[in-house]
Amino acid sequence: MKITFFEVTENKTLNAYTEGLKDYEVNIFKGPIQDIDPSEYADSDIISVFINSEVESKYLDLIPNLKLVTTCSTGTDHIDLEYCENRGIEVKNVPFYGENTVAEHTVALMLAISRKIPKSIDRTKVENWDTTGLQGFDLKDKVLGIIGGGKIGTSVAKTAHALNMKILVYDRSQKAEAINFEYASLEELLKTSDIISLHIPLNDNTYHFIDEEKISQMKDGVTIINTARGALINTGALISALESGKVHGCGLDVLEREKALIDLQDETTVTHSIPECVEALAESRALHKFNNVIITPHNAFNSVEASARIIETTLDNIKNFIKE
Repeated sequence: MKITFFEVTENKTLNAYTEGLKDYEVNIFKGPIQDIDPSEYADSDIISVFINSEVESKYLDLIPNLKLVTTCSTGTDHIDLEYCENRGIEVKNVPFYGENTVAEHTVALMLAISRKIPKSIDRTKVENWDTTGLQGFDLKDKVLGIIGGGKIGTSVAKTAHALNMKILVYDRSQKAEAINFEYASLEELLKTSDIISLHIPLNDNTYHFIDEEKISQMKDGVTIINTARGALINTGALISALESGKVHGCGLDVLEREKALIDLQDETTVTHSIPECVEALAESRALHKFNNVIITPHNAFNSVEASARIIETTLDNIKNFIKE
């Protein structure tokens, strides 16, 4: 049984996997699958990936004995699920590693925007103590609209409730008990929310979920937070809304073309086309020009505790599969 891990960048994680699977042949790479020579993993029975691996059919075709793909993320939009199903390859994820972790990062972005924290820090770094232009706004009594009432969305609601916000949740299934929030239609949420936060998966139905039409339905001066997937938002529509002032600001832990931006860090491993990379860079620079836009590098998941849960669940996914 050969098990290959991709995107393992921390020695602690590497050691956990090698020790936890010491009875098996384990192969570990720092880069995503598309950056690795296929001959290095072609004989794998199991592969483990993370969000930057593009687990497409052209790579899976090169692994004839593959039986399991496990991802260290909750989302699976980077995996060709239809191909895996047709070939009988099982797919496992980590569904519950970071509901509080991502929720805390979401609220941190809200606070950073509402109180202009980055701009304030930049001033003091150059010993400028002038507070002109640094006036923020209270979160108390503001309406927070959460799109997606799963574990992360409801954890955001719980945290925001402690800040005395009024919380509306749009969710098609409405499975969670509405304790700290009220369920609302999408139309009502868009129309009444001061801040809108996205917590839905990316799929064919949610691609560009926030587009020009939905932005037009929002309150003037709305703030948008996205810690889910970048392509949930039409970036061009968002930039236009920021320029017009329709959107006051946004906190983005994910970008629509973030993988192309990552490619640009290492020109030897570029897998996206030059036009894709140019467009990604142009959009990133356009967003960064706004003082009221905060971008973090897909880091909402990244706490000590969440990382430990990811490792533990990934090892369980692999071991349980082997036992079956």
